[in-house]
Amino acid sequence: MKITRRSGFTLVEIMIVVSIIGLLSAIAIPNYVKARESARLNTIYENLRILEDAKDEWAIETHQATGAAVNDMSVLANYIKGGTIQSVVNEFYVPNAVGTRAGASLPIGVGLGIYAPGAFISSLQ
Repeated sequence: MKITRRSGFTLVEIMIVVSIIGLLSAIAIPNYVKARESARLNTIYENLRILEDAKDEWAIETHQATGAAVNDMSVLANYIKGGTIQSVVNEFYVPNAVGTRAGASLPIGVGLGIYAPGAFISSLQ
């Protein structure tokens, strides 16, 4: 009598592997989402810092006093590398007056970290 061996995985082995993959996914996905949100918020803070620096350079070069209005972002284009600030989540940047913190308004429907959708993020300076 000849014995033949069949190679392969049993159903139980496959179920164990699938359950381990599911468990690892359940742990990793929330951390990934939190890290992505944190990176986006940090990028907005960095953009606000760049905007503040450009506003200060503009004020010094054009002899503007504290409180001078910055009417448009295009005034600051020469002081920003690339001429513009790249949007992260379609936020709107507001330069405000010299000596006043710049800010960014989140779009409706997009919240980041502690900021609700549509919230105004002020620079950290």
